[in-house]
Amino acid sequence: MRERKINLDFNDILICPTPVSDIRSRSECEVGKVLPLFTAPMDTVVNRNNLHIFKDFNICLPRENNGPHVDEDIFSSYGIEEFEKLFLENTVEFTKANILIDVANGHMRRLHHTVSLAKKKYPHMVLMVGNIAHPETFEILQDAGADYIRVGIGNGGGCLTTVQTGVGYPMASLISECAFVKKESKIIADGGMKNYGDIIKALALGADYVMLGSILNRMLESAGETVIIDEVTHKRFRGMSSKSVQKDWGRDTLKASEGIDKMVLVEYTYVQWVSNFRDYLRSAMSYTGCGTLEEFIGNVDIIQISNNAYNRFAK
Repeated sequence: MRERKINLDFNDILICPTPVSDIRSRSECEVGKVLPLFTAPMDTVVNRNNLHIFKDFNICLPRENNGPHVDEDIFSSYGIEEFEKLFLENTVEFTKANILIDVANGHMRRLHHTVSLAKKKYPHMVLMVGNIAHPETFEILQDAGADYIRVGIGNGGGCLTTVQTGVGYPMASLISECAFVKKESKIIADGGMKNYGDIIKALALGADYVMLGSILNRMLESAGETVIIDEVTHKRFRGMSSKSVQKDWGRDTLKASEGIDKMVLVEYTYVQWVSNFRDYLRSAMSYTGCGTLEEFIGNVDIIQISNNAYNRFAK
C-alpha cells in the first residue's frame, strides 16, 4: 500500500474566525431567499405532495413510478438506464430541464460517457450527477459537462455503503480537494451532515450546496410515513438502496441492501429548522467577516484540531 496523507472529516476541523470583523451583527449578513441547500431525492423526505413546503430549498425529487417528468424549477431523478432510453435513444422537446442521473457509483465510465453525449445533444439541459468520492472523478465529470456533481459516498444517514464495503472518502477532505480543482461545475456535498455545524463547515470548505436527507426527514412535514409510538411522533426513514425501496420499484431480484429502513423521532418543524439554520449560518459569516455567501463559501480559514479539542466543545 502506497503511503497517503490522512484525510479529514468534519469533526477534525473548525472554521477560524477572522482577526477583526467589520460586521457588527449577524443580521447584516445576506444568505439569500433560497438557501444553498438541496433536498435529497429520498421518498421519505420529499415528494410531489409536500414539495411546496420547501420554499427555502432547491428541490430534487426521487425517482417516480408514474412516468418521466421534465420540470423547469426542480430536479427530476432518473436511473442511468431510464435516462439513456428516454433522452439518448429518443429526442425530448423542452425549454429547460433540470435532471439528476441518480447512480450510487458515479465512478462508472458509462456515466461519464452518458453525460458527454447528453450535453452534446441537449446543450441547455442542466445535469446533476453522482455520487462520487474521488477528486479526480470530479474533474472527469466536470470535463464531461456535468453542471452539478454530488460528492460523498457512504456518509449519509440512510446509507450503509461504507460500513458494508469499506469504500469511502472523508467528507471534509473530499469537499476541499474537489473545490481545489473546480472550474464551472457546482459541488453538492451529499451525506453525513449531523447538525447545523457540519452543513456550515461543508460550505466553508467550498461546497456550493449541501444536500440533506435524514435532517429533513426528522421534520414534521417530511414525506416519511408518520407513526405514533408511545404517544410520540415518529417518521419512517429509509435509504434509497434499501430492500423496501427495491420492492417498491418492482425488482424481481433484490440486491444486498446498502440502505437502512427505520423509524426516527420527529424533532422539529420545517419553520423551526430553517429559522435556526439561517441564524447559525449568518453567525458563522459574521465571525469570519463575510457579508455574503459568495464571500464565505470556500474563502475562510479552516484549522485542524485534535480529538481533545473536539471533545472539549462537543455536547
